[in-house]
Amino acid sequence: MLSNFNEQQPIRMATYSQDGLGLGHMRRTHSIVGRFLQDNADASVLTLSDSQLGQFFTPTPNHDYLKLPSIVKDGPGQWRASNLNMPFPVVSMLRQELISQTLLTFRPHILLVDHMPHGAMGELLPALTALREQNVGTKIVLGLRDILDAPAVVRSRWQVEGAYDAVEEFYDCVLIYGMQEVFDMAQAYDFSPSMARRLRYCGYVCAPQDTTPQSAANVQTLRSHFLADADADAKLVVAMAGGGADAYPLMSTLLDTLTTVQQQQPTVYVLITGPFMPAHQRQDLQQRAEGLRAQNLHLHVLTSMNDTYSYLQAADLVVAMAGYNTTVEILQTGRRAILVPRRGPSAEQRTRTRLFANRGWIDTLDPDDLSIDNLAMLVKRNLQLGTNVVAPTQPNLNGRQAAAQWLFALASTPTVAGHRHAADAQDAPVTFDEPQTEIIFAEENYGATEERIYELA
Repeated sequence: MLSNFNEQQPIRMATYSQDGLGLGHMRRTHSIVGRFLQDNADASVLTLSDSQLGQFFTPTPNHDYLKLPSIVKDGPGQWRASNLNMPFPVVSMLRQELISQTLLTFRPHILLVDHMPHGAMGELLPALTALREQNVGTKIVLGLRDILDAPAVVRSRWQVEGAYDAVEEFYDCVLIYGMQEVFDMAQAYDFSPSMARRLRYCGYVCAPQDTTPQSAANVQTLRSHFLADADADAKLVVAMAGGGADAYPLMSTLLDTLTTVQQQQPTVYVLITGPFMPAHQRQDLQQRAEGLRAQNLHLHVLTSMNDTYSYLQAADLVVAMAGYNTTVEILQTGRRAILVPRRGPSAEQRTRTRLFANRGWIDTLDPDDLSIDNLAMLVKRNLQLGTNVVAPTQPNLNGRQAAAQWLFALASTPTVAGHRHAADAQDAPVTFDEPQTEIIFAEENYGATEERIYELA
């Protein structure tokens, strides 16, 4: 009954994002979905995720959300149910069934999988296998942020978990939300030639900028509000750290720099802790802020904000942790920033800040060097340098647009019977702000492999 469901139908896309209590993966995927639907108004998108934050994202027409039972990762390969009082194997089986049945019924033209090629504990593999065996025609795409972890760690983990095999067997394309000249993922993580040919570097994925007069008014309103009682030449320093679960060391140290910084430059601090900072840590910051305000210093501690872009635009200097979304949003504004990466366990943030600092896009302080004196020195230095960064090269921030267009190109590509991967798409209407030299889709029989490269003007 459903055998011809995909023919002559508006595009259907499914996305899978295993995010636990985090914000980053869901925000990035939601941003790409928003651009995809902006470009393809009659398409439908179904997001499968266990993030408990899905309901907080602004609803988009033709985009719905299927909440999976939540699980949390306790360590390498160790998961548990975070809400249901049930053994993990039972919850895992429930998730597998929900994913498989949903995808086989929804029959998407394209499936975008975020970060984990096989899903949590391999839960995607039954669905991926069924989509191929039943010849649904779904193009399967993996989306990866710019840096996953230290090369040795990723190579070992992907080998043990079977991620390399999953990409080789099931995926038509891998979208990289970064720049190859900054971090060459295929080289760093030892991708096979077949995998490397499927990589598409999109640039960094940013939320859309609001350039309306109202946005400019919001920026001015924020500056007027926070600087109202400060000296006329006061500078505004905004600190943020994504969800904030591990942001206390940075926020606490920054708070303690205000007295020193104030001696050189009148300054107002706005600390945005994030919704996941433990309550007792947030209360400590708020109490200490009250003490500083009693000394006629200007300091505000907020839990969250609705308009990240306006806060960044309002700042003379940003101090932040180095998560993907926070970092690229800072780059988007061009504001000068000091980034303090997470100490671990992943090397992702340390790697990103080192590479970005080398290009002059940000300033950075290693977490092992985080101290009141060191951070105060950097804050004072950056306030003297001016508000905007001037660097010899600029980051490619068109990842949202590029990813959406690659997804459309794949979804619009007919599937050749008997082939596992996407077929000829040389006529796909893909255009980019930056020249794109080629689009590559692998055509592979189960017994033999052919690689075809199609040039795009």
